[in-house]
Amino acid sequence: MNDSRRLSAAVALSRQELALVVITMVWGATFLAVHLVMRYSGPLFFVGIRFLFAGLLVALMSRRRLKGLTRHELKAGSAIGIAMVAGYGLQTYGLQTILSSQSAFITAMYVPMVPLLQWIVLRRPPHVMSWLGIAFAFAGLLLLSGPQAGTISLSAGEIATVVGALAIAAEIILIGRFAASVDSRRVTVVQLLVAGVLSLLLMPVAGEAAPAFSWVWLCGALGMGLASSVIQLTMNWAQKSVSPTRATVIYAGEPVWAGLAGRLACERLPALALLGGVFIVIGVLVSELRPSTRPLKLSPTVNE
Repeated sequence: MNDSRRLSAAVALSRQELALVVITMVWGATFLAVHLVMRYSGPLFFVGIRFLFAGLLVALMSRRRLKGLTRHELKAGSAIGIAMVAGYGLQTYGLQTILSSQSAFITAMYVPMVPLLQWIVLRRPPHVMSWLGIAFAFAGLLLLSGPQAGTISLSAGEIATVVGALAIAAEIILIGRFAASVDSRRVTVVQLLVAGVLSLLLMPVAGEAAPAFSWVWLCGALGMGLASSVIQLTMNWAQKSVSPTRATVIYAGEPVWAGLAGRLACERLPALALLGGVFIVIGVLVSELRPSTRPLKLSPTVNE
């Protein structure tokens, strides 16, 4: 009886983890929405309007707490915001030419990319399971890529999405790095506003013109802005008590939810591409496994 109780406690989700599950479902659905909006707007303009609206919305809800904004929180939010511009900007650019389901699976590669990024920046060699996860994810990318699944060449949209996934990995690392030392609402306001303003400022550099007015991109930007504010607030709040490992496993469901949304919208990936998506999800999960020679401990822990 004790073993069953311990097992139930081990698999039970806290309210923070349940919140991450919900925002992961929302996150997955946003790929299809952005894919549709890209017919009416350029990527930087849409990302800029989306995050500006999200930042102003969170600022309005947190106006009393903004008075306590510190220099540390300003630096932290700015660093996260810059990573967001690179990640979401490139992801949105890729969605102009590739399916939302394909984009979601490629974006999920940010998880096995995290240990690689830590190796490059912090000189921490990846665990053997991280290397195995990277191998699975890379094999999945090859199956998922190209005009026909199974080709080795990557299109411009796929390359942009891969680089965007690397930037999202940096964003996750930065959020985890600062989560315990900042006010989550104040940092969320800063990162969203920095991402929004920087995206708009980069438009002339990228040669992107403002689109003609359309209710599609306006409603899309407002809706996505609302979703972004909820997602970023929840991530910053939940990751104060949810370990990076458990959070990553939850985030691994994002391409699955995106694939379901794409399926409902009649997106059809070839069989090999679907297999590639499965390989990427396996890579995400495997990269976070750490087999232990010690007896299995079933009691729940906050930090792994």
